[in-house]
Amino acid sequence: MKLAIAPLAALAVAAGAGAAGNSTHWEYQGKAGAEHWGELAPEFSACREGKAQSPVNIRAHRAGTSAPIGFGYRAGSADIVNNGHTVQVDLADGGGIEVAGTRYRLVQFHFHTPSEEAINGRRYPLVAHLVHKNDAGELAVVAVLFRKGRDNAALAPVFAGMPAAAGEKRAAGVEFDPATLLPARRSYYGYTGSLTTPPCSEGVRWHILKQPVEVSPAQLAAFRKLYRMNARPVQPLNGREVVVNP
Repeated sequence: MKLAIAPLAALAVAAGAGAAGNSTHWEYQGKAGAEHWGELAPEFSACREGKAQSPVNIRAHRAGTSAPIGFGYRAGSADIVNNGHTVQVDLADGGGIEVAGTRYRLVQFHFHTPSEEAINGRRYPLVAHLVHKNDAGELAVVAVLFRKGRDNAALAPVFAGMPAAAGEKRAAGVEFDPATLLPARRSYYGYTGSLTTPPCSEGVRWHILKQPVEVSPAQLAAFRKLYRMNARPVQPLNGREVVVNP
């Protein structure tokens, strides 16, 4: 399902982290929180009425099989942005992925705490969503889950430069290789869903890597100092198939 230009712009800001150019105020909790997104503006109606929404609770026993992801990331310049809903990293030329013969260019990645997606009911302390777009404008997201453990060297240059104020942007200062974020094993759960924030547009291909990587308590605390909680509740699967590789 091809998304319209406005939802694509929203995802380019932060996969579900807000509609660029839309002034409607939304939050994760309270009167403008996730339970009310669909009521805030007509263009947010999919948040309430959509039948293929994200995130979801993944249960492996429902799964089929799918093709592997071919990763072709490369190091390049990066900007770290605080967009008011998350911290994201914009990449000038970070390479991309290939799935089932379709190539997608990596646009940016950003973070949610706790993880938006759940695995058999478990949500992790943090997730990175790596956002990709193909030539047809279709979107694919790779989710990297984080569990508490040792300091994560790949996150160090990003978390060291996180802007404290919404709307602020800083250059990473070093070339960033997105491949350093990935776990050693690249097997995943896959399904078709949506943006995880307004406007909640559907038709997004999701790939949740099964193997988590580590993040230290200090790194997690640094992110939560800016965003204590920025995760949408899980949504009904509504009969959608979840695939697994392998």
